[in-house]
Amino acid sequence: MLNEKIAVITGASRGIGAAIAKKMAENGATVIINYQGSVQAAQALEAEIREKGGKAVTYKCDVSDFDKCEKFIGDVVKEYGRIDILVNNAGITRDGLLMGMKEEDFDSVIKTNLKGAFNCLKAVTPIMLKQKYGKIVNMASVVGVVGNPGQVNYCASKAGLIGMTKSLAKEIGSRNITVNAIAPGFIDTDMTKILSDDQKKKILSQIPLNKFGNVEDIANVALFLGSENSNYITGQVIHVDGGMAM
Repeated sequence: MLNEKIAVITGASRGIGAAIAKKMAENGATVIINYQGSVQAAQALEAEIREKGGKAVTYKCDVSDFDKCEKFIGDVVKEYGRIDILVNNAGITRDGLLMGMKEEDFDSVIKTNLKGAFNCLKAVTPIMLKQKYGKIVNMASVVGVVGNPGQVNYCASKAGLIGMTKSLAKEIGSRNITVNAIAPGFIDTDMTKILSDDQKKKILSQIPLNKFGNVEDIANVALFLGSENSNYITGQVIHVDGGMAM
């Protein structure tokens, strides 16, 4: 499905990013596993993919740094000659109610989640325009659509990413480049494991399917959006949330 494609996945050392990397590698892509702090997790993922016959390489880069991000993308192109798929998945949380939220907690989330995606898009877009081909997948969130108490910064970053997705899709669609977003709901990851039983019960009451999703649910959609099967889909936000935001 993705044979000979080069896929860059940011924040890919664990969770949703790791699942996407494995899924795309299983389907023939050479995956570039971007990470910032989790070197052991990133290297373990690379080894796992290679052991199964896939192609993967790790690359450390803080995507919130414009210059480092530009070098990162440039190095990938020097090595492989092209970038076919970009998945903007890198993200952090610094939760807290607005009244008690520190300025640095707001700034750091916006810098990584939104500015980091901009940095990657800015670096990758000229490459894809020259190729006249590309698949861009931005990882938004259900809370970027419906909001969530205690996550003003995170929700703002994800809502901004949705607006960025739609705008860029209109800018570069004529050059055979699709730009879409995935809006996961509550997915069974390290982030949800820290929730109390009462919190989980309250969340589940808002989900028609009455269960959390898993990383495979997101990876399957990312694979679809990165493949030729989605050639006539752009500017869309695909909700993978069990019906939470219908």
